[in-house]
Amino acid sequence: MVGTGTMVRFALRRDRVRLPVWLGLLTLTTAASVASFQSNYPEPEDRAGAAETLRSPAGIAMSGPEHYLDEGYDIGAMTGHQLLGFFALAVGLMAVLTVVRHTRVEEETGRAELVRSGVLGRHAQLAAALTVAAAASLLLGALLAGTLAAIEADGLTAEGALLYGAATAALGLAFAGTAGVAAQITAFSRGATGLGLAVVGAAYALRSVGDVGPTALSWASPVGWAQRGYPFVDNRWWPLLLLLALAGVTAALAFWLSTRRDLNAGLRPPRPGRPGAAASLATPLGLATRLGRGTALGFAAGALLLGAMLGSVLSDAEQMLEEVEEMARQLAIEDASITELFTSVCLSILAIVALAAVVAALGRARAEETDGRAEPLLATALSRTAWIGGQLGFALGAATLVLLVAGLALGAAGAASTGDASLLPELAFASLAYAPAVWFTGGLALALFGWFPRATAAAWAVPAYAMGVVFLGEIVDLPDALRELSPLGHVPSVPAAPLEWTPLLVLTALAAGLSWLGVLGVRRRDFELP
Repeated sequence: MVGTGTMVRFALRRDRVRLPVWLGLLTLTTAASVASFQSNYPEPEDRAGAAETLRSPAGIAMSGPEHYLDEGYDIGAMTGHQLLGFFALAVGLMAVLTVVRHTRVEEETGRAELVRSGVLGRHAQLAAALTVAAAASLLLGALLAGTLAAIEADGLTAEGALLYGAATAALGLAFAGTAGVAAQITAFSRGATGLGLAVVGAAYALRSVGDVGPTALSWASPVGWAQRGYPFVDNRWWPLLLLLALAGVTAALAFWLSTRRDLNAGLRPPRPGRPGAAASLATPLGLATRLGRGTALGFAAGALLLGAMLGSVLSDAEQMLEEVEEMARQLAIEDASITELFTSVCLSILAIVALAAVVAALGRARAEETDGRAEPLLATALSRTAWIGGQLGFALGAATLVLLVAGLALGAAGAASTGDASLLPELAFASLAYAPAVWFTGGLALALFGWFPRATAAAWAVPAYAMGVVFLGEIVDLPDALRELSPLGHVPSVPAAPLEWTPLLVLTALAAGLSWLGVLGVRRRDFELP
C-alpha cells in the first residue's frame, strides 16, 4: 500500500472537474425533482391519484416497490419511490467510470508500469481508485441528505433524508467494488467498463422484475436492497448492511484477484485473432467500425432497454398526466392527445442517448491520436481526410442506428401495452426526425477535434445541456431562447406536432458545414504525440 496517499492526491487532481460536475448535477437534479413534485402534486388528493396510477405493473417496474404506495403518498414517499432507483443507475455509472479510469486505463496506456517503477506498492493504484470513488459516493450522500433535510415538504423528515443519502452512498461503494473486480477480469478498459455497467443494469432490471413478480429477484439486487430501506416511509437501516457487506467483499476480491494476474493483463485472456484480417479492416470506415462497435452496441442496448421501459407505460400515460394539470398545461399542443404528448417527450429523452453516442464515437478519434495509434496509420498512404472520414461515417451511422433502435423499442413496447400495432412503424419513423440534431452534434464534436483538439471533450456539454432542458426546462420555466440552444429544441415534437422539414434541413446543412470545418482542421494542424 506504499504510495496510496500520493496516488489518491494524483487521482483527485485529475478528477478536479469530473467529480464536482457529477456531484453538483446529481444534487441539483434531486432538488429540482422534489420541487417538481411539490408543484405538480400540491394536494394530498393529487398525490393519491398519482399513487393509484403507479400501482400498475409498468409503474412499479419503473419506480419501485408497491409498499411506498400503501400509506400516505406524501412528498417524502414520492422522493424515495421515484428517485432512488434511477439515482442508483447514475451513482453506479459514476463509481464504475471512476474506478476503471484509475486502474485499467492506467495499465492500458502504460502509465501504471511507469509509476510502479518507483516506490509504489502493488495495491496502491487499486486502493487509491476505490478510495476516490468511495469519497465521491460519501460526499454525494452527504449533499443529498443535507439538501433533502433543508427542503420543507410533507414527509421530508431529517431521518428519511439521512437514510436516503446513506443508501445512495452505500450503492456507490458497492458498485465501486464491483468495478474493481471487473478491472481485474479483462485486459481492456472498454471491457472493464462494460462489465461494470452490465452489473449496474442487471441490478436495476432484477429490481424491476422482482417488484412486479417474484420478490426474491429484488432481494438479489443491490438496488432492491437500497429501496427496501424505505426512506421517508419506514426508515429501515438494516438493508444498508447488505450493501456495505457487498462493498467489502467485492473490494477484498478485487485485491486478491490483482495478485493472480500480471500487470497489463487480465484474468480472462483475450481471444486470439483471425489468421488473416478481414478485408473491411483495410478501409478507414471498417477499422473505425471494428474499434468502436463495442461502444455503439452498449449505447444501442441502453437505448433498447430505456425505449422498452418508456413504451411499457404508454397505456397509462393519459391517466398519469390527467392527474397533473400543471404538467398537462405545459405540454399542451393543439389537437394532440395526451399519449402523443407523452410519446414526444419519450422520444426526446431517447434522442439524448443518441447525442451521447455520437460524442463518444468521435471521442475515439482523439484517443487514437493521443495514444499514438493514429500516427502510424497516417504514415502510410492513408490520407487524413480518409481517416477522419471513416471516424465520422461510423459515428454518424452508429448514432442514427441507436435512434432507430430506441424508436423501434418504444414503438414495440407501446404497441404491446396499448394494443395499437401502428405505433411500431410510426414511432420508428418519428425517432429519425432527431437524426439531424444528432448529426449536428457530431459535426460540432468534429470541429472541436479539428481546431481545438484538447477541447474535444467539451462536446459532452451538448447532451448534458439537452438533458437539462428536457428534464428541468418545464420545472424552472426556461425561456425559449435557452431551450433553442439545444439542437433538440429545433426538432418538431413528433408525433404530437406535425413534421416540419425546414428546421431539419437547416440542422443537416449546419452539420455538413461543421463536419467540413472539422476535416479542414484535421488536415491543417499537427498531431499530438503521446
